[in-house]
Amino acid sequence: MVLELDSLRYQHPGQARPFIHIDRFVLQAGERVLLHGPSGCGKSTLLSLITGIRPAQQGDIRVAGQLFSSLSQRRRDAFRADHIGVIFQAFNLLPYLTAVDNVCLSAGFSRRRCEREAAGNNKQRRVAAQDLLTRLGLDAATSALPAWQLSFGQQQRVAAARALFGKPDLIIADEPTSALDSHSRDTLLALLCEHCEHAGSALLMVSHDNQVADHFHRSVAFSALNGGEHHAA
Repeated sequence: MVLELDSLRYQHPGQARPFIHIDRFVLQAGERVLLHGPSGCGKSTLLSLITGIRPAQQGDIRVAGQLFSSLSQRRRDAFRADHIGVIFQAFNLLPYLTAVDNVCLSAGFSRRRCEREAAGNNKQRRVAAQDLLTRLGLDAATSALPAWQLSFGQQQRVAAARALFGKPDLIIADEPTSALDSHSRDTLLALLCEHCEHAGSALLMVSHDNQVADHFHRSVAFSALNGGEHHAA
């Protein structure tokens, strides 16, 4: 199992009961799961717990066999860099770095992921980053542009390449297609799923749009998962 949640609870200050209340959720290696629900229901809060950005108040989070929720903040950050690729809703690219440099910058935080790309030095990292960007539809000329000069869709592909670099065990995607038309959305998701399958990475994506469910092995309603038994749609 790549991800395992047990008795997970999280409560915002002043709330009468937990905002996140998940008894059990499991994501297998190589599995793609869509977690869908309306804006504000807690999906992004859950992702922040799974990635260790926000500490869990109660319960266990295991990632790649490691009891992730028990680690210190420093060790969680290091473990996340090695084992989790994150596609943020706002991308979080550095605007004055090129597409290649944005991918390489995150790769520099994890020796494990560089080794899995056979990219032990900076030149090899840049070659591996460009290869991944090319497979995601960005040629060398486009990849040499600073991120602020790229279109919205191109920035999304850079964010996806950054998460996929080094074949992490788990890819987390927070509404990565929310601003795309249906054709661009399906194209990006097809590429993302293809490369997750190639890398053997599990994918957990949250979205308000259940119309993308065909790209995933399972579609799980957040309302059923949070505070009740989850089901496959």
